[in-house]
Amino acid sequence: MPTAEFAFPGPLRDRLVAAILDGAKTSTTGLVVDYEHEGEALPAVGDRSVVVDSDERPVAVIEVTGVRVVPLADVDLAHVVDEGEGHTSVAEWREAHERFWHSEEMRTALGDPGFTVDDTTPAVLERFRLVADLRPDSLRPGHLRPDHLRPAATQRT
Repeated sequence: MPTAEFAFPGPLRDRLVAAILDGAKTSTTGLVVDYEHEGEALPAVGDRSVVVDSDERPVAVIEVTGVRVVPLADVDLAHVVDEGEGHTSVAEWREAHERFWHSEEMRTALGDPGFTVDDTTPAVLERFRLVADLRPDSLRPGHLRPDHLRPAATQRT
């Protein structure tokens, strides 16, 4: 199964992966130019991939439920909200994403030190669902620790 990497390893990826795992993130945005540069096909409905964290550990399986290719100017608020990053307007989302797309890391990855996006840049709007949480039980929220690891209960009278 192919790997899905959200952003670059580090704090942003960690936040995005956490949002996928808690169900807040059900959409993502890529750029057609990035797929072309990597020689990858655009995602298709039904495609499944393994999400990795910043340490390249598999943490989830997601399945694509929808794909649209639109100019950046046509990204809608529903997509922005479903990205689960807390943006409340398309303008706020666009500003944050342009910081990422114009970053040195992204420009290096594309091999284009002057890379920029504009309203006409083709964006891949992908919707997905969480199919499986691959984290060990001990790392999942709400997991009860074994009795021998629980703190002793306070006795009350």
